[in-house]
Amino acid sequence: MKGKETVQPTFVSALPPPILAKSQKEVNEISKFFKKTNSSTLTKSYAQASTTSKKTTSSISSSSITRDTLKIKETFPNLPNKKIDLVQKVINGPINKPKPRINMTTKGPSRKQVIVPMNSELSKKFIKDSSSHVTNINRALKGIASKTMVDFIHVEDKGIVITTNNISSNSDLQEIENYVKSSLSSDAEQILSPRLPQSKSYLKIIGIPYNSKNTNSCISSDDVESILKSNHIFNNIVLASKPRIIKVSPKSDMAIIWIDIWDTQSGSNAKKIINRCFNVGSFITTVRGANMNPGVPQCKNCWKWGHMAGVCHIQGAKCLKCNSPHLTDHHRHFAWCCKANNKINPPRLETKKGNLCSHMFKCLNCKGDHQADSYNCPF
Repeated sequence: MKGKETVQPTFVSALPPPILAKSQKEVNEISKFFKKTNSSTLTKSYAQASTTSKKTTSSISSSSITRDTLKIKETFPNLPNKKIDLVQKVINGPINKPKPRINMTTKGPSRKQVIVPMNSELSKKFIKDSSSHVTNINRALKGIASKTMVDFIHVEDKGIVITTNNISSNSDLQEIENYVKSSLSSDAEQILSPRLPQSKSYLKIIGIPYNSKNTNSCISSDDVESILKSNHIFNNIVLASKPRIIKVSPKSDMAIIWIDIWDTQSGSNAKKIINRCFNVGSFITTVRGANMNPGVPQCKNCWKWGHMAGVCHIQGAKCLKCNSPHLTDHHRHFAWCCKANNKINPPRLETKKGNLCSHMFKCLNCKGDHQADSYNCPF
């Protein structure tokens, strides 16, 4: 029709318009981000290969855990997240559970001490003039140009303990031994050689018969000691206590021998004999490590259990017999039970000088009628 303009249809293409070609320089810049390195041509060390394998296994395990969690969520949509975690732990179990470690060696006291074994009577006799002994021992150590000095001396069950500023050498121990024996010259034969404190390691021997062929009876601790002495594996190994013998089970004819040995804090002596085998007759026995059970210490200052006297926080000392704030040796002088009292019925008479206290004791721990260190205490 006249008067109307015809509109040319626009061309619609299904393909995008062409991109202008880039220069070689631009192609090189872009292509360096898409280069793939051939992993087979690269040489890896064992450490690199192990770390990559750990990463892949950890990623696989984490992905499987995520997949299991989603399945649990789909199955139980109303289950809270904490419950889902519990179900997940039950299904998969503990991941990377550490191998249990046997603590077989106790951490002994500080080696800045010298133990001189002697009986209680000699200990009390020696400690009466402890300040002069400290001065004389330091003078003797200074005479051999030693850097070790004695700080103080105290008494324990095993004898006297001399605390020093350094770890004593063999020459220091010899000088201390000479002085102690000369000061107690009349009883020098009863004094053993000084030694440094040591730790204990706890071991067990398995695969040993319970009945002895020689006596047709159960094996004794003396039999075990003779077996250990005759074997070269236990050379330079010193037992800290008598061996203990138990049956593997009530109906078994085999036994387990528990032994405690003196050792260093690192357990070097125990490491030398652990997993070693030796013969007992026709049987092959093995030495294994055992979990330590050093017991609970009793403080010699306040007589409570659970700590040593060196870390006791109370001021002064308490009496072993009546739990009053005085030394046990002064019980007769300070204790109320040894003093006269005419106001009570019947009146209490004073304990005569030189006589021991005959009154009933009071245990601090169990409130029983005995001393706090009595073996009959059930605490």
